[in-house]
Amino acid sequence: MTTRRSRAIWQGATGLTAVALLTTACSSGSGGTTATGASTATSGVTITVALPTDPPPAADLDQFTKDTGIKVTWASSDWDSLQTKISAAATANTYFADVTNVDWSRVGQLGKLSWFLPLEGYLDAGSLKSDMPQLGSFTLGGHIVGVPYDSSYMVTTVNTELFAKAGITTMPTTIEQYTSDLQQIKDKGLVEHPLNIPFAAAEGLSTYWYETTHAFGGTVLDAKGKPQFTDAGSPGYKAAQWMVDALKNGLVPPGNINVNDSQGEQTLMAQGQAASTLSDYSGLINSLYNVTDSSKVVNKIQYLATPGASGPTTNLSNPDGMGIPKQAKYPQAAAKFIEWFVSASTQEDFSGLNGQDKVWGSSFVPSRLSVVEKLAQSGSLADGEHLAAMLKTASPVFPDGAPTWYPTFSNAVYTNLHAAATGSMSVADAIAAIAAVADQQAGNS
Repeated sequence: MTTRRSRAIWQGATGLTAVALLTTACSSGSGGTTATGASTATSGVTITVALPTDPPPAADLDQFTKDTGIKVTWASSDWDSLQTKISAAATANTYFADVTNVDWSRVGQLGKLSWFLPLEGYLDAGSLKSDMPQLGSFTLGGHIVGVPYDSSYMVTTVNTELFAKAGITTMPTTIEQYTSDLQQIKDKGLVEHPLNIPFAAAEGLSTYWYETTHAFGGTVLDAKGKPQFTDAGSPGYKAAQWMVDALKNGLVPPGNINVNDSQGEQTLMAQGQAASTLSDYSGLINSLYNVTDSSKVVNKIQYLATPGASGPTTNLSNPDGMGIPKQAKYPQAAAKFIEWFVSASTQEDFSGLNGQDKVWGSSFVPSRLSVVEKLAQSGSLADGEHLAAMLKTASPVFPDGAPTWYPTFSNAVYTNLHAAATGSMSVADAIAAIAAVADQQAGNS
């Protein structure tokens, strides 16, 4: 299973499949099926599932086919290319896949443009809501655009050994104490640059700023898409200033100006060269930091409730989801697949609770709270109790749904914050430039 941290660099033997799918998506309408011509068949059909991940074990898919009579053609693609294919097919009103990716950041675009079928008409929305805290990130205007199949949220990670060696006996609960503790670690010479912030101009920098803004007690955009960070006293402004100051003051390595999120995790946190990442990804202890072949900090990293302005704050969600494109050939069969894929029993299989032969990748953390709690109780999910508690209160980055113009906004965020970090523009100018893009896009939407 691949992860969002490697969206732009995911490569594999699925390239030919991806090219073939794009050709299908951009072909004439005669090759596709519109919503009005979709089949209601739920057995004896073959559906195409297109996700930015490797497929589950063949045994899992074979069992699904045996139980339902629905065959699955799995089409993997890197995340960025997949978004292009989804948009191309929807714009041309042509068939692309029966089930495909619905990323949290694209819910506004996909929902407001009616490119995906509302899932509350196909699935038991009530039962999903009770066990999927992150379903709200996929709901827009009362309609469920997608269903999260994993749980991913921004968490703070700390190297407990480095904190202990610095004489820190109580973990920080506020951003002020957190900053002070990192400075203490630096001053004692334990590591030269204790804080990991990925300042490369990429999506990881945007999400880091969102979580830091949340830590300072605010949100990025209001319900109308208007910026909430222009005032120097606003949480978003303070977050940007704190991040840039951390680089200038030496808490963050100078080289991080060109380091993205996955690189920082692998070369700094996993190697014991950083003491903490304020906005890291849930599940990384299991999938990276406790993996002996790639890490020097096995059993030394812990999840920490993100330090906030006056105490611990909640975590922002950035999960992956799946939905049914409006042009799907077999929407009813697609719904059965989604229902199976996100069921508690299947997620238990994927996460290893029922044997290693059914495990789906090393980084999978279930979207169902009940399964995460089972994993925590079994001891197979590192620091699982903290993860389960954080999942319960995880909230959307944009409470009213991501705007349709999110990609443009994120590009403005990471481009200008990167420029502020390099010193080519001030934090004030970077904030003004980001706000200008939000104002323009909100005014045009």
